[in-house]
Amino acid sequence: MSVREINFDGIIGPSHNYAGLSLGNLASARNAGGVSHPRAAALQGLEKMRGNIRLGLTQGIFLPQWRPDVAWLTKLGTDVGNAEPHIRAAAMSASSMWAANAATISPASDTADGRTHLTVANLVTMPHRSHEWPQTLAQLRIAFSDSRAFAVHDPVPAPFGDEGAANHMRLAQSHGEAGVEVFVYGRAGGAFPARQHVEASKAIARNHGLDPARTLFVEQSEAAIAAGAFHNDVVAVANEHVLFAHEQAFADKATFYADLRAALPCVEIVEVPASAVSLSDAIKSYLFNAQLVTLPDGDGMALILPTEAQETPAVWQWLEQMIAGNGSIRRLVPVDVRQSMANGGGPACLRLRVVADPADIDPRFLVDEARLDDIAQIVSQYWPLSIEPQDLGDTRLIARIEQSWLTLVDHLQLSGDLSP
Repeated sequence: MSVREINFDGIIGPSHNYAGLSLGNLASARNAGGVSHPRAAALQGLEKMRGNIRLGLTQGIFLPQWRPDVAWLTKLGTDVGNAEPHIRAAAMSASSMWAANAATISPASDTADGRTHLTVANLVTMPHRSHEWPQTLAQLRIAFSDSRAFAVHDPVPAPFGDEGAANHMRLAQSHGEAGVEVFVYGRAGGAFPARQHVEASKAIARNHGLDPARTLFVEQSEAAIAAGAFHNDVVAVANEHVLFAHEQAFADKATFYADLRAALPCVEIVEVPASAVSLSDAIKSYLFNAQLVTLPDGDGMALILPTEAQETPAVWQWLEQMIAGNGSIRRLVPVDVRQSMANGGGPACLRLRVVADPADIDPRFLVDEARLDDIAQIVSQYWPLSIEPQDLGDTRLIARIEQSWLTLVDHLQLSGDLSP
């Protein structure tokens, strides 16, 4: 096999619920207290993966995490039955489904030692996500265990917040060639926290052995964060030589664009003007939280978008005008991930991009349509149909969530490697 981009999607877990835990995430806040549908959510995510495979893309998975997180609750001196509601909800969070926050990846062609480097994100800014990294790290160490090809790093230490690939972009002539890595950090966001710390990004770049001449640190605009772009991937996405971004995504776009063009002269910058698509519409529709992918048949690139983009008139009008031109982005692929969107995560949130040779990866983390069919059957049988926030302490629901996880992990032959 050969080096290629692999999209690893998080399977949406059986505890998927709307507790409104993510400050600055407008969709999460808007739907707090609502009824979630874990089974529908997971099936939507699996269908998105199936669509990627049919486009000719290589597809991987990460598993849901064990919930409730008993070890975390124990450290807090409580348990799921006695915890305060907000602590219980945090312990039951299914947010690890957003694999874009799992880690930051630097392909072998960019690093000093010629290996692909992965740093698990610490996610310290939000309590409900701050306890994800140990289980995420366990999966990364299994999936990318070949030390000849991969180096898997512990998280950047607190207090330097790191939220993974959602604040990282890589541009190159092609996936297999040396690229320019762009780390986007925040300083302020009005009433909302800036989640990616510049010191965390610098630490990752050093630990990955990146060339300073081909590594950029770029500040996200305060206006974007304040409008609800809690991660950079809500206002910008990159793929190979194309940067697709909102006009108001970056604090100093002129300097960034100039530096990027100097480091990668072939770059194509596709900027959506605020006069055509407001920040509000961009964030509501998750226009930029799309998977921008290279089609393997040589027919340019495709944007895998949430259906909400299609339903936002200004957004869809601009997109149709764009693909009518002669640019690199040639195709629009709407997907239904409404359950994830209602909690503030679109198609790009659900996946982590890894440029590597699939032959170097543990095959249990790679899927084809037949494996997705098997996983979908388990989801249809075991995942709860619905969860209300007040259900999170119900012992019968917890037992079902735990049984769902055990059944899936056993089916994927990972029960000997991953423990609750």
